[in-house]
Amino acid sequence: AELQFVWDKEVGDLDDDQMAEALALVDKYGVRVSSITRHNFVGLLVGEVEVGDAVHQKHMAALQRCIDMAKAFDTKIVRTMSFRKEMIIFGYNGAEDWNASRGAWDKLIELLTPAVKLAEANDITLSVETGNNAMITSAVLARKFIDDMGSDNLKLMWDPANTLYCGEVVCPDGFDALRGGYISHVHIKDCRVDIPGAAVWQCEMGTAEMAPYLEGIAAGLKEENFDGVVSLESVYHPDGGTYEDGFRASVGLFKEIFG
Repeated sequence: AELQFVWDKEVGDLDDDQMAEALALVDKYGVRVSSITRHNFVGLLVGEVEVGDAVHQKHMAALQRCIDMAKAFDTKIVRTMSFRKEMIIFGYNGAEDWNASRGAWDKLIELLTPAVKLAEANDITLSVETGNNAMITSAVLARKFIDDMGSDNLKLMWDPANTLYCGEVVCPDGFDALRGGYISHVHIKDCRVDIPGAAVWQCEMGTAEMAPYLEGIAAGLKEENFDGVVSLESVYHPDGGTYEDGFRASVGLFKEIFG
């Protein structure tokens, strides 16, 4: 299981007593914790944050708490997000002046370098997620980011459904960009996207836009000898139903394909 929220707090915000209680429950029920999945560095504009300022220090401190929690729960993976999306990062033949957010990519590298260094110092894998509202929206950008950073302690928490919102073909295009050990963890869900209408619908597994890709992802992971965790991200509820209803509607097919 990933740990993201425990009781009414996000991981990284638990006090010592709550940490001890959570650890006792994990031990009692034999749960393997795959990742500490806090929203580190989420929703921040790269142009409004500097290394060492109050906001950056706050997120670095939260990341350190997540690393400490990962060690306590015997997992190597801690998630980070990648600030807030800039629509166009790179531009050419004039677009660099009129369309692209000049310097945004280099600033992202600068801002997350201390986080990567912290992961290296603690022998932790920092796992950046493909987010539909983040700077890293696609497998292609994730690979470039990891390559540009040049650290063995930085990998990808691949959420292919999120990449639908930037128009990436999940498989084979997205997956092929990640071959060779870039992936540390996978989130699986199904959804339908309307980019012109700025809308997303979460859907039952196998009924929407991820359906054509699920078998290919599973086969590709086996080809790559992937030894990490594939999680069912339970964020769907049917009309008038609950998230538990959505989970139960999807978990059977998920286990059939990825189990």
